[in-house]
Amino acid sequence: MPDLDNLRQKAWSAGLIVLFFVAWELFCLMTGMSDLILPRPSQIFTTLIQKFPILWPHILQTLATTMLGFVFGVALGVVLGAIIGVSKTAYDTCYPLLVGFSSIPKVAIVPILVLWFGSGTVPAVLTALSICFFPIVVNIATGLATTEPELEDVLKALGASKFDILWNVGLPRTMPFFFASLKVAVSYAFVGAVLSETVASNRGIGNVMMTASSNFNVPLVFAGLFVLAGLGVALYVVFSLIEGRVTGWATRKNDLIAT
Repeated sequence: MPDLDNLRQKAWSAGLIVLFFVAWELFCLMTGMSDLILPRPSQIFTTLIQKFPILWPHILQTLATTMLGFVFGVALGVVLGAIIGVSKTAYDTCYPLLVGFSSIPKVAIVPILVLWFGSGTVPAVLTALSICFFPIVVNIATGLATTEPELEDVLKALGASKFDILWNVGLPRTMPFFFASLKVAVSYAFVGAVLSETVASNRGIGNVMMTASSNFNVPLVFAGLFVLAGLGVALYVVFSLIEGRVTGWATRKNDLIAT
């Protein structure tokens, strides 16, 4: 029964995750590990529960900043990816520039953004945008580049314009690539937003973690990390569910895999 096998697999995975935290807890207890070096998971969860009313506004700030930068990054990535994917000239011109820009450590960009826009939300949004749009560009361009030439020739013979081919065939064929890049880009967006918050913001989880670190409140630092991990996993699951609904035709089903 495929459903039962899937349930067992999920239960086994959940058990391994629980075992990881149990091993972490026991390791800290048996070695007498200082809280300043590695707090126990129980301490982290206790801190998270106690400080949650204080953390909640910062969680909303980080989530809003991340999603705003992510949305702008996706829009920019789709446009650039479509242009690069259909134009050889655009590919030869823009792609080296994009690769060079993506190779720049974003921590070096934050001070420039602060100089231009001041500290606060705007640098965090722009940092999230700058770090998450490149996977979108690459995957959209790759999806368009893998469209079969024979299919394009048939559509041209039927009188379809380049825009018709792009809109009705090219972009739908990129959906598996697009959603794969979304799940990567949303994680990158969190990295960018938190990076900017640690440098140039007085709100957000990044700022909380920086303040807690300066006060040697290591359990609170780890609580912030857990919050970020939880948000990232939640958004990853959301996009995975949307991907399954939109691109189910391109997904290999588990019951078709030989065992």
